[in-house]
Amino acid sequence: MQLARPMAVYRLVFGLLALVAVGGQLLLNLAYGDTLVGFYSYYTNIGNTGAVVVLLVGAARLFRRRPDSRRWAVVRAVTTVSLVFIGLVFNLLLSGGSLGGMLPQVNVVVHMITPVAVLVDWLVTPPGRRVLPWWSIAVAVAVPVVYCAVALVRGSLDGFYPYPFFDPAVQGGAGGVALYLLALIVALALLALATTALGRRGRGGVEEARVTDDARAQE
Repeated sequence: MQLARPMAVYRLVFGLLALVAVGGQLLLNLAYGDTLVGFYSYYTNIGNTGAVVVLLVGAARLFRRRPDSRRWAVVRAVTTVSLVFIGLVFNLLLSGGSLGGMLPQVNVVVHMITPVAVLVDWLVTPPGRRVLPWWSIAVAVAVPVVYCAVALVRGSLDGFYPYPFFDPAVQGGAGGVALYLLALIVALALLALATTALGRRGRGGVEEARVTDDARAQE
């Protein structure tokens, strides 16, 4: 499998695209009086910033032909689950709502292109069962759950809810919010399970490529 170099270029291209989108939107928001705290109140921005790091660092690792370590495999898993979940929630539940100050071009990148790009990267170059533990499912679920808890606490204090499913006034009270979030967490857990199972296929993209190259060199 001669995947290392083409997938490194793939990661580099989509990492830079996400960087331009997130960075450009951040600068625009700051110019209009927003703050870093306000910008990163949205999980979309947190997740896509993580995707920028994972794609660009991942590109450098592939250029250097470094296989995934266990820690890096878990980071990739958390990022993949988060980005796919962001894409699904937006396109299935939020796409008809207002984008606020988000540019339409940025919306396409952060809610459509980057989630698909990260998923394709995961499927083509899975970390493999040797380095991706099953407990990464818990980490992938815990990160968004912690975000939800912080968003709910903040909203109860200052009335700001970044998404309508956090807002008791929209969901008919705290019970409505709890049911909505419970359904989302169950869906998130199933997504994390499927993502981890797919990521544990085989040796892992880069490691398999290196084994193949070494075998050819010995012929």
